[in-house]
Amino acid sequence: MRKKIIIAMWVVLLSVIGGVVGLLFMVNEGMIGYMPDMQALSNPVDKFASQIVTGDGKLMGTYSYGATNRLFTEYDSIAPAMVEALVATEDERFYDHSGIDFRALLRAVVKRGVMGQKSAGGGSTITQQLAKQLYSEHATSTMQRLLQKPIEWLIAVKLERYYTKQEIITMYLNYFDFLHNAVGIKTASRTYFNKEPHELTVDECAMLVGMCKNPSYFNPVRVPERAQERRDVVLDQMAKVGYLSESDAEMYKAKPLALNFHRVEHNTGIGCYVKEYLRQILMANKPDPDDYASWQKQKYTEDSIAWEQDPIYGWCNKNVDKNGNHYNLYTDGLKITCSLDSRMQQYAEEAMYEHVVKYLQPIFNSEQASNPNKPYFRGLSANRVAADIARAKKQSGRYVTMKAAGYSENEIENSFNVPVEMTVYTPRGEVDTVMTPLDSLKYYKGFLHSGFVCMDSETGDVKAYVGGLDYTHFRYDMAGQGRRQVGSTMKPYLYAMAMDNGYGPDDKAPNVQKTYHLPGGGHWTPRNGSRACYGQMVTLKWALARSNNWVSAWLISQLDPGMLVDLVHEFGIRNYNIKPNMTLALGSCEISVLEMVSAYTAFAHQGMRRAPRFVTKIQDSDGHVIANFQPQIHHVISSDAAWKMVILMQGVVNGGTGSRMRRMGITAPMAGKTGTTNDNTDGWFVGYTPRLSFGAWVGGDERDIHFASGAIGQGAAAALPICAYFLKKVYADKKLGYSPNERFEIPEGLKTSRTGDRYHRNTSEGEDAEGDVEETTEVAPGEVSQGEDAGHESAGGASTATE
Repeated sequence: MRKKIIIAMWVVLLSVIGGVVGLLFMVNEGMIGYMPDMQALSNPVDKFASQIVTGDGKLMGTYSYGATNRLFTEYDSIAPAMVEALVATEDERFYDHSGIDFRALLRAVVKRGVMGQKSAGGGSTITQQLAKQLYSEHATSTMQRLLQKPIEWLIAVKLERYYTKQEIITMYLNYFDFLHNAVGIKTASRTYFNKEPHELTVDECAMLVGMCKNPSYFNPVRVPERAQERRDVVLDQMAKVGYLSESDAEMYKAKPLALNFHRVEHNTGIGCYVKEYLRQILMANKPDPDDYASWQKQKYTEDSIAWEQDPIYGWCNKNVDKNGNHYNLYTDGLKITCSLDSRMQQYAEEAMYEHVVKYLQPIFNSEQASNPNKPYFRGLSANRVAADIARAKKQSGRYVTMKAAGYSENEIENSFNVPVEMTVYTPRGEVDTVMTPLDSLKYYKGFLHSGFVCMDSETGDVKAYVGGLDYTHFRYDMAGQGRRQVGSTMKPYLYAMAMDNGYGPDDKAPNVQKTYHLPGGGHWTPRNGSRACYGQMVTLKWALARSNNWVSAWLISQLDPGMLVDLVHEFGIRNYNIKPNMTLALGSCEISVLEMVSAYTAFAHQGMRRAPRFVTKIQDSDGHVIANFQPQIHHVISSDAAWKMVILMQGVVNGGTGSRMRRMGITAPMAGKTGTTNDNTDGWFVGYTPRLSFGAWVGGDERDIHFASGAIGQGAAAALPICAYFLKKVYADKKLGYSPNERFEIPEGLKTSRTGDRYHRNTSEGEDAEGDVEETTEVAPGEVSQGEDAGHESAGGASTATE
């Protein structure tokens, strides 16, 4: 009997051993579960988020999807205390085993499995945890998790063969998900403490390692008390193993968590609009007409040209990595150096907030207080307002979602009138409230919008780019994507064409209202905001400074609207729907702020336009530069014509509609143009100094939402101050290197008088061509003197044309 029992025990033992060996064999061969091959083990999943940094080296954010907001960091860049805390807490015999700690495994089986002690600790080594991070799917049951264990054991052993202990630690810390989109130690350090990994203190390291046991349960943001208790356990464990003395552990335990928490994402921080703009541009696919709706022909044309001519448009899908795969912003760990300067970007965002949110919006709200059409203009008919609201409903996410789900028009309409709880934006932060979706729609329509761009006009580098007031709540980019009627900021292109065709600033034109017969058989009678010097012959400089519509209409009648369209495209305007008609002279077309700012760089640099450069270089995950981007320069007009435009447009700032710039304390040599469209719908200012080109637009979400008063709604009041506030901050920051003492460069051989518009070709070889630019302007009898806004310009009359 005894012999039979012994034989039976051996049979059972050998069966168990055979079963285990067989199980491990099948796991190793991939017959059960997933077993990575040698190539996969030598090149583990390396999904790292790409970083975008400013030209002055500041991290703007990362590009990632899901939980892959991961930035790689080397072992030497990690605080030693982080490694010590991890080893002491998660795997104190890490340096002694080869992937499996049999002592810890036996302890876990006996204490947790047999005795039921949940606090006895686990048996997984750091290497096994890494194997789980890299290759195991989320287990949905206990049985599935038990089957994953032997797979992880074998993977851990193989990892130990291929990698050193330091490399395993580095991979573990780079792959661990610390919550709040902070994957990897670098992102976690920045998210929780706003530090780099090598800057972390011992107690900070202990807190992060404490999260490794269960990040959600020990979340320091939501349950700081629990996280601190876990941190103290880690510190005690470090003392127990010998990495800390007892006294040092007690000292660190006495410290508070002291979080400096902020998410590191591409939709937070500075430059949110440009980060999203670049994401779309870099990841763009080659345009396929089948991917565009019938009403997107203009967009398809623009994208097709950009694909061929713009090196960063679709860069990821035009280039391949060393493995022959197209680059991916979300997983390839690229480092994109963009042209923005973090300080100038901050100044631009502050300038827009100061003027639009703190000054303009309260005035607009006051106008709306007694407006029955709120937020639409009070002078509109009830039918027009109803049509505007109906259109806004159909463009809303609620309508689109419910329509796709099969709801009827009546059901959708009724849903807009049912109060619901919601969180809404205010300039002071989000607030919880209850309102109907219709009231919410009107509420958001009541906010003013704005766009601002600043470029270095010598290099084309985009130094600041603000597409709106709050990216989280207003995603549509009004700097580079949105186009609005430009009003009188269009006139410099008309005048540039005239200067390139023999006209000069001193040439005169009739300042009278005329009716022009159009080629299609209709007629056009433009209006003007002032009757100063009516009936007289006035200089072109005087006319542009006052933004005179009658002279602009006369000028286009002497030239060719078709030539103006061609020239506008040469200036980099990509709107190919612009029609060659006379109203174009007054800005009836739609252009983006970015296009306008780029176009104006040609005036300051002898007719050579700089295309916007957003990215200067791209590096791969190993730090190798894989792409450099050079300035793109395009010849638009002659240097003589460009210099004449500088003279003309300085008159706008020094004594015309842009003279508010001087009253706001900006003394730097500057040229520019204000613009206001009908009914104060759009307010513009675009200007340039010898080294900077900049522009701002302010308006409502729809054209029927605008200021009632021209005193506030015109470009000189609505948009120009944004530029002025920005320049004040830029010039005050001496480290930026921009000075108000810079002078425009006069083309070689061209000489100009300081006190007049007269200029002539210098034929005396070797004569000094330098001189001060025009700083005064003629004031015609009866006109305002320098220092006053010379009337309210408008695209006036564009709507009076009849066909």
